[in-house]
Amino acid sequence: MQSLAKSLGSISIAAAVSLPNFSSVDRLLRSIISSSSPSLSLYTKPRLRHLNCHRMDVSPSDAVKDAHLGKETGLEDEYEVQSKLLHDFTNICNIDRAWIVKSDNGRGSAGLFSISQPNLLANKRRKFVLSVNIFKESDKSIYFHWAPFPIELASASAIVPSPTGGKFLVVKNPENDSPTVLEIWSQCQLEKEFQIPLSIHGSLYIDKWFEGISWSSDEAFIAYVAEEPAPPKPSFNSNGYKRGSSNDKDRGSWKGQGDFVEEWGETYAGKTQPALFVLNADSGEVQAVKGIPSTLSIGQVVWAPTNDGKAQYLVGVGWSYGIRKLGIKYCYNRSCGLYAVWNPFFGSISKADTRDAAGEDPPIHALTQSISSAFFPRFSPDGKYLLFLSAKGAVDSGAHCATNSLHRIEWPADENFDLARPIFEVIPIITSSEEGGFPGLYCPSILDNPWLADGNTMILDSFWHSSEAVIAVDILSGNVSRISPTDTDASWSIIALDGDNIIAVSSSPTELPKVKYGYLVKKNAPNYTWSWSDVSSPIFKCPEKVETILSSLQFSVMKIPVEDISCCTTEGAKKDFEAIFLSSKSEKGEHDPLIVILHGGPHSVSITSYSKLLAFLASLGFSLLIVNYRGSLGFGEDALQSLPGKIGSQDVSDVLTAIDHTINLGLADPSKIAVLGGSHGGFLTTHLIGQAPDRFAAAATRNPVCNLASMVGTTDIPDWVFFEVYGHEGKNSYTEAPTAGHLNDFHSKSPISHVDKVKTPTLFLLGAQDLRVPVSNGLQYVRALKEKGVEVKLIVFPNDVHGIDKPQSDFESFLNIGVWFKMHLK
Repeated sequence: MQSLAKSLGSISIAAAVSLPNFSSVDRLLRSIISSSSPSLSLYTKPRLRHLNCHRMDVSPSDAVKDAHLGKETGLEDEYEVQSKLLHDFTNICNIDRAWIVKSDNGRGSAGLFSISQPNLLANKRRKFVLSVNIFKESDKSIYFHWAPFPIELASASAIVPSPTGGKFLVVKNPENDSPTVLEIWSQCQLEKEFQIPLSIHGSLYIDKWFEGISWSSDEAFIAYVAEEPAPPKPSFNSNGYKRGSSNDKDRGSWKGQGDFVEEWGETYAGKTQPALFVLNADSGEVQAVKGIPSTLSIGQVVWAPTNDGKAQYLVGVGWSYGIRKLGIKYCYNRSCGLYAVWNPFFGSISKADTRDAAGEDPPIHALTQSISSAFFPRFSPDGKYLLFLSAKGAVDSGAHCATNSLHRIEWPADENFDLARPIFEVIPIITSSEEGGFPGLYCPSILDNPWLADGNTMILDSFWHSSEAVIAVDILSGNVSRISPTDTDASWSIIALDGDNIIAVSSSPTELPKVKYGYLVKKNAPNYTWSWSDVSSPIFKCPEKVETILSSLQFSVMKIPVEDISCCTTEGAKKDFEAIFLSSKSEKGEHDPLIVILHGGPHSVSITSYSKLLAFLASLGFSLLIVNYRGSLGFGEDALQSLPGKIGSQDVSDVLTAIDHTINLGLADPSKIAVLGGSHGGFLTTHLIGQAPDRFAAAATRNPVCNLASMVGTTDIPDWVFFEVYGHEGKNSYTEAPTAGHLNDFHSKSPISHVDKVKTPTLFLLGAQDLRVPVSNGLQYVRALKEKGVEVKLIVFPNDVHGIDKPQSDFESFLNIGVWFKMHLK
């Protein structure tokens, strides 16, 4: 850290100084705010001038009174004390996105940070933006000058800057059947405002998966993905069916439901068909892109490069489906490919005039037919290559998430799509790595512009064992280098590139997120070298109490040997797995109670980043053991693929091995251990209290998988059940009509098969709108425990889905977890 300070000089902040060269960015943002926003006055009061994000307009005691806490006698004080503490951790802000725009003088940059913060009373997240100027002096010193206060985007669903940064698209998605509003801002004024009626399309997708909002390079067009107009519904009156169209306001009439249309599962309730549209940024005319089959859902659209400066072709990801749409959230095993389509504003295609004149739609061109998965398309700066990620390992095996690979194809400069272009593998699927080596690509997302100035180097972030790291990839040689520091176990993620330099966020279980600036010191590819320094930022302000608590904690990443390798068929499956251990620094005569925390998936990972839940539980006096059992992301494909077919046994064994390892190191008292997990982590939690009933003093679980036999017929991902129970053969045996043999196997692999042995007091938190693990799954298990006389507490959130992430539900569930464990472990 010190070396960067010497080479760059100090990085300073002038948060309370209004600087003249905030220029159009800051003035623009102030103009974007809706004049009707009731929250505007809050951000102009002196108490929030420095973005004191820990302040809220609701007291924690009020939040407790309004929440359903199931208050047991004698626990009122505990709820109130923990509520105040949880409130301090919960209210810390989060950076969602950031953009850097070059200034006119070339000596610095203007930046924009999109930030969010929970709003308990409104039960949603506040969204606001904070602008910054980055000044680069001749002596290589860099100064960050932040705006004096943030600007709330009360009604904006998304903001997207244009390629030059001179304009912004502001998206206001419809509510209560109102039209979509698209605003184009330039300098400090509203330039255009367009209202798009529901007859053209519904809400824009801003979910970071189907989402695709892209300006053309000439800023004349904006392509985006929105919900296709719903088909007309039948009308009825007192006499029954009514022929012809009907005004919705007709008295005595009502709209029928019409034919059922498949949706894309969890978090996509009410969403049936994402489709591609193009907006003329001057006239406001919107046209649907033609030629896309109805069985293809399009997303992640970007504009293709062009020789004449005209935005002619678009490239997007297409997901096809058969008899039904299976859930797609967190499911990378859905076959998809890249497609090129024609800009509908350009009329006929030069090479297809006869077809177009005949009234046929322009053709859609499949670009990646030889590979089963292609997504996150990005063009190289010179327009020569099209890069994309692939989850072919997941699609081909059936795992819902697996090791990624990176590929490139040459973009046809002559726009001749009839000739199949070879697909080059830049980064292959890594099956198993050497100690300390690159474990494979596990990319949660890619920046819109991930390129260094050489045009051949992409900057990505990827899971690296139990951490997240920033990496540089040479797309020609395939060389991968880790460029975030290797002397720390903290996690790093990119938020923006500033030329050849990187703005990232670093955090750990004991450190709040910090903005970092990576300065490119050595440019000799492929061995780029960065130096990193902290950036003073007002974004992650918090009470002194929180900082004091975090400073009293310590964490380490433990390597845990596999207990039994006799059943391991690959070398990668025999290697150590990992667990993150978080505890107090104080040396006491007795151990703090231990909470074992288990991630879902199972093909997911817990990383060494800041987590409000972990910090909150640790602040209550608990040690935490966060286990990345075999099957987790970040450890190579061999280890990941070792779990399918062995769920409920191998993963359970790994967790028990991790607990024994911790006890043998003298870090835990075996009589004071609890377990917490959600989804597949809940599957493990309920398995553990059934298979090892004497080892846990308490348990808590969120939307757990308890009975695979009943889940398979009600979940949005029934194929997941087949794959995880049968392994690779499950992909071939998947059917919508499971046999009696299937159901018997599913039951035997389920926690419900061990419910008769359970005696651990257990807290259940269920989302009633969960499509992934329907609420009936948890309810059956709860009722079975009650029948046995086991102590159970159940809270159902009527409007929440699988994640239980609405601010009020999130707060209430964590509060109850803290009180439950304090009651049974202290």
